[in-house]
Amino acid sequence: MHQPEPLTRLIDELQRLPGIGRKSAQRLAFHVLRSPREDADRLCDALRDVKERVAHCSVCNAITDVDPCTCCGDDARDHRVICVVEEPQNVDVIEKTREFKGTYHVLMGAISPLQGVGPDQLKIKGLLSRVADHAVEEVILATNPNVEGEATAIYLARLLKPLGVRVTRIAMGVPVGSDLEYADEVTMNKAMEGRREV
Repeated sequence: MHQPEPLTRLIDELQRLPGIGRKSAQRLAFHVLRSPREDADRLCDALRDVKERVAHCSVCNAITDVDPCTCCGDDARDHRVICVVEEPQNVDVIEKTREFKGTYHVLMGAISPLQGVGPDQLKIKGLLSRVADHAVEEVILATNPNVEGEATAIYLARLLKPLGVRVTRIAMGVPVGSDLEYADEVTMNKAMEGRREV
């Protein structure tokens, strides 16, 4: 039996999302089809809203709906300490520990020559400007504990140390080869506590 074109199009679009294969896309599409119209409208509104109102902070590159983000604009945070992470979702993992009181800098990736990602593709210039322009005392490198994350941390340490800032690396309480977004609060807290000089 031939599927209606709008349903086929929805399945094709859902399948483009990360981690969604053909079967999952079909399951989601049929769920939308069975759901009340109001549910589909709310989903459409949420998708439109996130594209219109959410952007990257002009200071740290975190995802925000105000600029600068609430963290960068908060005078109660310790602006002398910057925690460097690869992706915006990594900020949430560290924030869940409720222990870190500094600010963040999101690189928007990691150095990965095999995937064509070099230092120029990352948000490194902004980090160097922040360290040079402000009274930053410590930069915590919280890149993922994998080959790309380690390479990025080593590269950043070489750039930052001549600027006279203390450079530390989070401890490896986070399992090697995994992403920070999968770390629980306790593991992330231990990793932050056990950071070391680079």
